[in-house]
Amino acid sequence: MTYEKTIEHLKKNPSHWLVTGAAGFIGSHLVEALLKLGQRVTGFDNYATGHRENVESVRSIAGDAARNFDMIEGDIADHEACLRACAGVDRILHMAALGSVPRSMKNPLATHANNEGGFVSLLVAAKESGIRRVVYASSSSVYGDDPTLPKVESHTGRPLSPYALSKKMNEESAELFTRVFGMECLGLRYFNVFGPRQDPEGAYAAVIPRWFAALREGRHPVVFGDGLTSRDFCYVENVVRANILAATTENAAAFGEAFNIACEEKTTLNELFAAIRDLAAPGSEIEPIYEDFRPGDIAHSLADVGKARRLLGYEPVVRVKEGLARAAAWYMKE
Repeated sequence: MTYEKTIEHLKKNPSHWLVTGAAGFIGSHLVEALLKLGQRVTGFDNYATGHRENVESVRSIAGDAARNFDMIEGDIADHEACLRACAGVDRILHMAALGSVPRSMKNPLATHANNEGGFVSLLVAAKESGIRRVVYASSSSVYGDDPTLPKVESHTGRPLSPYALSKKMNEESAELFTRVFGMECLGLRYFNVFGPRQDPEGAYAAVIPRWFAALREGRHPVVFGDGLTSRDFCYVENVVRANILAATTENAAAFGEAFNIACEEKTTLNELFAAIRDLAAPGSEIEPIYEDFRPGDIAHSLADVGKARRLLGYEPVVRVKEGLARAAAWYMKE
C-alpha cells in the first residue's frame, strides 16, 4: 500500500496510538501528524529531555483534534506506568530514550537504564496489554566501526559507545519478542534527523540547531574534527512517514526487522556549515572553529534504504537542502 493510500485508510479507520517520548523532537511531530489524521493519541514522557512547550505547541496546532490527545507523565523504566499508558492502545511508536553519544560516554548507567531497561519494560507492558505492533527508534550508531558504505542493515560492526550498544540491544530484544511472543516489532535506524522543535540548547544538542543558534548570535560554530566527516541527514517529515508505514504494514516479512531511515545523501560537515550559513547569515564570512574529534563518533555515515523501500514502501520525500530551508525560520526564532 502506498503512503497516500495508507493515510486515507487511517482517516477512515482511526485507532488509538501510544507515542512514548511525546514531548521530544521526533515524538511531538508524530503526535501532531497522527492528530491531523484523526487518530486518538496517548503521549507518554518523563520530560527528562522532552519539553512541555512541545506538547503545548502540538495542542495549539492540532486545534479541535487536540481533544483526542491525552498526555501521561511517567517513566518507561516504571513498568506500572507503562501498563497505564498501554491501556486501550492499538499501536505503539516508541521514541523515548536518552539520546546522544557524548551523554552515554559520560553516564553509561543512565543510558542503560533508560534505553535498554525502559524498552524491555515497555515491550512486556505491550505484551501483557495485548498490543502486538511496536515501532521503535533505533539508530545508525549500531553500525559502529564497520567502514562499509553505504550502510546496509545486515552488516554492523562493534558499538563505539554505550548509546550505540543500547540501540543494538533494543534490536535484539525486539527480534526476540517478535520471534518468541508473536509480537510485530519494527525498528527504524534513524540517520541524523533534523527539523523544527530540535533542541538547540544544552551540552548534547544536535549539530544543526547548535550551528543555527551560533550564527544567529554571531558566534563561530564548533566543528569536531576536520569537517570532512559526513552524515546522511534526514528531515523529520521523512521519519514521520516511515513510522506510519511501519505501524500499518501488513507485510509479515517486516516484523522483527530493522530498517535504515535516511535520504541516501552524503553531506560533509563543511558542506552542511556552508548551507546553514547561507540561510542563517547570508553574506557572512564567519568561519567555524575546528576542535578534536569526540570519542565514539564515526567518520562517515550513508544509508542504503532499499530494504525500507522494498518492505515498507518508504521513500524519502524531503532532501537535505529543502529540509534546512523549511526548518530555518524555526531554528532562527528559537
